[in-house]
Parts: sequence; C-alpha cells; structure tokens
Amino acid sequence: MAKSPEAFRTISEVAAELDVQQHVLRFWESKFPEIKPLKRGGGRRYYRPEDVALLQRIRHLLYEEKYTIKGVQQMFRDQGSAARKAPISDSLSVLQRRAIEDARGELIELRKSLLALTTGD
Repeated sequence: MAKSPEAFRTISEVAAELDVQQHVLRFWESKFPEIKPLKRGGGRRYYRPEDVALLQRIRHLLYEEKYTIKGVQQMFRDQGSAARKAPISDSLSVLQRRAIEDARGELIELRKSLLALTTGD
C-alpha cells in the first residue's frame, strides 16, 4: 500500500525516491539548514513532504542544473523562499522523470517510423 503524499518518509525512502545515497541526504542537511527532518529515538530521521520537495529541488539544481553547493546556498540566500520552491516539473521523482524520458524516446522513434512509411523511405 502506497503512502499518502502527506506522510512522513524515512531517509531510506527519500534516498530511493531521489536516487541518491543516504549519506548524501545527511550531508545536504549539514549544508542547508532549511532541511529539518523530524528526529526520533536513536536519531531516526523522518522527512516531511516539504523537506522532500526541498530535497528534490536541491537535487535538481545540483545534478540537472549543475550548480555547486555554494551556488545553491547563495541562490537560497539571495532569492529566499521563492528559490526553495520547486516548479511542478522539478518535483517529479527520478523514476517519474525517467519514465517520461523513455516514453519521449519511444514517441520519437514511432514518429520516425511513421514518417518513413509516409515518405516511402
């Protein structure tokens, strides 16, 4: 059974969703004070939906947009909360993005095949 979008996530769930190692999430916590997971007994982390969205934004900026950690920190300082809010397209999980990219590739190949049929090539 899938969790509700409002449910808290463990570090392993968030790491899997973002396709990063757990130590990367802990490192980002040390660099971005805006990330504030709830910590329970034994130091277990539970991420709120807004933490996950912020982590998705940070991942996008670092991995897709190729910002440095210092660059993202500066952006957050300069632009405030607006920079920390991810557009809907940035909030897609890695798996969702891959599925969309795969579907796009299949559509491009299908288009090429159809064009070849109509032009007689």
